[in-house]
Amino acid sequence: MNPSHKFVVSGKLVPVQLTNLQQATLQAVVNRLIPVDEYPNAWDAGVGEYLARHFEGDLKHLVEAYANGLDALEQEAKARYGNGFGELTAPQQDAFLQDVEQGAVVTVWPIAPGKFFRLLVEHTMQGYYGAPLNGGNRDAVSWQMTGFESRR
Repeated sequence: MNPSHKFVVSGKLVPVQLTNLQQATLQAVVNRLIPVDEYPNAWDAGVGEYLARHFEGDLKHLVEAYANGLDALEQEAKARYGNGFGELTAPQQDAFLQDVEQGAVVTVWPIAPGKFFRLLVEHTMQGYYGAPLNGGNRDAVSWQMTGFESRR
């Protein structure tokens, strides 16, 4: 991993220890977990900022697991479809992620696929639904969506 890589979030560069391909894969995955509808998708709602911020702090110990898992996810997609995850259609991505969740993979993974999927879901949900002061949930969009009233 190269700590000089930068995460591009909200038009600004944020230091993080993931390659450009790993970052692109992460963005594509979180946007399938929370796709756009009448509200923004995960990335546009600040999940990228949340992860970049926490990869430098309390999630720093998981950066290597994320890097390994994202690489494995890409290799799995290429083994199955001949393309990287981001190049698959939305239905292919959804079916693929369901297989990863269930551990139904054809390549060797350095982290258990189901465990990695749970990490992705957990941190995507934290970034999307958590307090905006933690780096995600831009403009409290998920709170507006759910009708949650903040006690600021």
